[in-house]
Amino acid sequence: MNTKKEILIGLAVGIIANTLGTLLYILLFSDLGIAETYNAAVAQGHVGSLLALGAILNLVAFFGFLRLKRDHRARGVLIATLITALIILYYKIFT
Repeated sequence: MNTKKEILIGLAVGIIANTLGTLLYILLFSDLGIAETYNAAVAQGHVGSLLALGAILNLVAFFGFLRLKRDHRARGVLIATLITALIILYYKIFT
C-alpha cells in the first residue's frame, strides 16, 4: 500500500482515538455533561489537561500498530499525538 495513505490512516486513527479518549474521560470522571465539562475546562483553563488525558488512548493505537508491524500507521498516530501536543501548548501559552 502507498506510504502516504498508511500515514494518513494512522493520523485519522490517532485523531479519532484522542477524541474518544477525551470523551471517555469526560463520561467516566465528570458529573457534568460533555458540553458543560468543556465549558468548565475553558473557564478554568484546563482544556490542555483534558486533551492530554484523552491522548493516552493514542498509546494503545501506537503500540497496537507496532505490534501488527504497521510502522507507517504508527507514524501517523505519532503525528496526531504531536499535533495534540502543539494544541495543548497553544492553550497553555495563549489562553
